[in-house]
Amino acid sequence: MSTIKANKEIKGIKIDPSIFTFKFHCLCNGECCYYGVYTDLKEHQQIINIKDKIIPLMDDSQTTDVSKWFEAPEKDEDFESGVAVGTELFNGKCVFLDENGLCTLQKLALKENEHKWKYKPLYCVLFPLTIFEGALTIDDEHIDRLKTCNKNPVKEISIYEACRDELIHLFGEDGFAELEDYRKEFLNGENSREVA
Repeated sequence: MSTIKANKEIKGIKIDPSIFTFKFHCLCNGECCYYGVYTDLKEHQQIINIKDKIIPLMDDSQTTDVSKWFEAPEKDEDFESGVAVGTELFNGKCVFLDENGLCTLQKLALKENEHKWKYKPLYCVLFPLTIFEGALTIDDEHIDRLKTCNKNPVKEISIYEACRDELIHLFGEDGFAELEDYRKEFLNGENSREVA
């Protein structure tokens, strides 16, 4: 990740203003899930606690051996608990990704008529955004590895516009309103610099 210039903070998270201008386009097929994801220690524990509901939804391309689901915990201050736990890869993809490119954690939430992201790790929901060194920014290193998500979009849309629901999930409606105000302020400042 490059150096982040963040002048604004919302709910304890610094905002990298490049999210307002970075162009993004994705024809999603779950490719970002091939690499697994880091979960917060609390998210990890929640998933372990509901393993008996997850296992029946898994297909033959996944492992039902819970001991093969996660890597060893490691310290990481960008996670709420200060500890990150990565999901393991199985058959060349995240253990929770099924053969159709669908997340088993999301399938469980939908089956229970809950919000689709109830059980998904935050960093999984946020991609292509991430929180790095306390700042909401672009996971450009991960994007570079993907074939279906790219930085040369056909449509003129920013990551901010593409990830509106994800940002509301992260900040809540009130925090997103504050983020939208910051976006307008930032873009107006950018436009005035271009004119000058």
